[in-house]
Amino acid sequence: MNVLWIMADQLRWDYLSCAGHPHLHTPNIDALAAKGVRFTNAYVQSPICGPSRMSSYTGRYCHSHGATWNGFPLRVGEPTLGDHLREIGVRPVLVGKTHMVADAEGMKRLGIDPTSDLGVLLSECGFEPFERDDGMHPYGPYDPEPAYDDYLRSQGFEAENPWEDLANSALGDDGELLSGWLLKYANMPANIPEEHSETPYMTRRAMEFMESAGDQPWLCHLSFIKPHWPYIVPAPYHDMYGPEHIKPPVRSQAERDNAHPVFEAYINSRICRSFARDEVRERVVPCYMGLIKQIDDQMGVLFKWMEERGLMENTMVVFTSDHGDYLGDHWMGEKDLFHDQSAKIPLIVYDPRKEADATRGMARDELVEAIDLAPTFLHAQGGKPKPHVLEGRDLAPLLHDAGEIEWRGYAISEYDYSTRDARATLGVDQADARLVMLRDARWKYVHAEGFRPMLFDMASDPDELNDLGASNAADVLAVCERMEKALSAWARRHHSRITKSAEQVDHMLATREPPGVLIGYWDEEEFEADFGKPFSERP
Repeated sequence: MNVLWIMADQLRWDYLSCAGHPHLHTPNIDALAAKGVRFTNAYVQSPICGPSRMSSYTGRYCHSHGATWNGFPLRVGEPTLGDHLREIGVRPVLVGKTHMVADAEGMKRLGIDPTSDLGVLLSECGFEPFERDDGMHPYGPYDPEPAYDDYLRSQGFEAENPWEDLANSALGDDGELLSGWLLKYANMPANIPEEHSETPYMTRRAMEFMESAGDQPWLCHLSFIKPHWPYIVPAPYHDMYGPEHIKPPVRSQAERDNAHPVFEAYINSRICRSFARDEVRERVVPCYMGLIKQIDDQMGVLFKWMEERGLMENTMVVFTSDHGDYLGDHWMGEKDLFHDQSAKIPLIVYDPRKEADATRGMARDELVEAIDLAPTFLHAQGGKPKPHVLEGRDLAPLLHDAGEIEWRGYAISEYDYSTRDARATLGVDQADARLVMLRDARWKYVHAEGFRPMLFDMASDPDELNDLGASNAADVLAVCERMEKALSAWARRHHSRITKSAEQVDHMLATREPPGVLIGYWDEEEFEADFGKPFSERP
C-alpha cells in the first residue's frame, strides 16, 4: 500500500462543507470523507507550525522531541516516520512544506556533511525532498531542482523574489506591487495566473512524483503552504466570497473582561488587536475561503488523476492540517492558544482496504491526535508496532470497526510561548512560559505554569466563551484536580526511553544480569538453586 498524506497549512477544522460551513463548498474533500472516515475531534500536539509538524513527523509529543517552537531544530538522532518506513522498504517523499530547521550544530558535532544523503534526510524530517517549498524561505542547501522560484522564472515570470513579488503580491492601478503581507490587499488578485500559483504547482509536482515512483511502495507528503498567510489568492478565487459569506465572530465581551492573564496578554497583542477589527475580517476571511476553495478544486484534479491510474485502489489518502486559524474569533488572530479554532484540525482518512468498508462515510468523535498518523502509516505499510518510540495510536481499529471501541480518554497539546510578546508582558521566565492542554470527552483543561488553570465545559459551552478556571465551586475544583492528576501521570511516563522495546526490557528482566555477571550469591549451592544447574556450567 502507498500513502498520500495531504496537509493544508493553517486550515481550520470547520472551514469545509462536510464539517458544516454554510457558504464554503468543498465537494472534492467531502467526497473523500464519504469514502473514508472523518474524525471530528482531532487535535494537534502544538497549535503552531514547527512543533506541530515535528510531532506529526516523529509520532511523538513536544515533551519528547524537544522542538517546541518554530526555529527550534529537531535534534539529530530523533527518529522520524521516514526512518521507520525506510526500514521496511517504503520510500518517504516530501512535496511542499515541513517548517523543519536542521540541527546544524548537531551534524557538525557528529561530522555529518549536511549536503550528504544522510545530511539531507536529517534536515528534512526524514523525508526525501522531491520538492520543498517553505514559502518565504525559498532557497536553502537542501532544496532540489526545480524549486518553485526557478519554475516561475522558467515560465517567463521574472522578479527578484518571485514567491513574494508574484505569488504573494498584487498589482496596483499603476503597476506597483501591493504586498500580500499587508492585510489591506487581501481582496486583490495575486500577481500571477492561477495555474502557476503554489497550490496547483505543488499538486502537479505530487502527480509527477507518483508518475515516476515505480514499483517501490511510497509515502508522499503533499504539504500545501496555503491557506496560511500571506492572505492573497489568484483570480478567480479572490472575489468568490464577500462579507455576506463571513460567519459572525465567535467571541463575547465577557470572555474579554474576565480573561485569563495569558489569554489577556495575547488578545492585547498587535496581531490580535488587528484581527479583532471587522474591516480586517472582511478582507481576510473571504480570501482565506478562496484559498481553501482553490485547494478543494485541486483535490478534484488530483483525485481524478489518481482514479484514472488506479492509484486510489492501493493508496491510503489522508487530508489534514497542522493547526487552525482564529480569524478574529475569541478576539484572536493567528493560532497559538487551545480554542478549537486553533488546536483542532480536519482529519479525513480514506483507507482502500476491504476491512475499512464498514466505516466508509462515518464521522467519528473519538479523541484523535496528530501523532496517531505515524503509527497508522507504519502499520498500513507493513511495519511492526513501535510503541516505545511512537507515542500515537494506530487508527486502524477506528478505520475498520463501525462499533464502539475502547480508545484514549484524553488528548494532549503543548505550547511554548517563551519567544512571544506575551511572555514579556507577563514577566515570565522562559523556563516557565509553557501551557499544556488536556481534553477529555467533556472538559478542556489548560495548565498554565505560574497561573491558575483555564477550564471549559465543552458540553454546555462548545464555543468556549466561559472560562471556569477561576471558579471556587466544588464541582469545578474537583474537575481541575482530576485533570491535573491525569496530566501529571502523562508527564511522568517514559518519554525518552526509546532505545529498548517493552519486549526487550521484559527479556532483560527474565535473564537478569548480563551473561557472566553474578552479584550477591553466597556459594555454589545458592547459585544452583537459582539457576537449576551447577556453578561450573554458568554462562
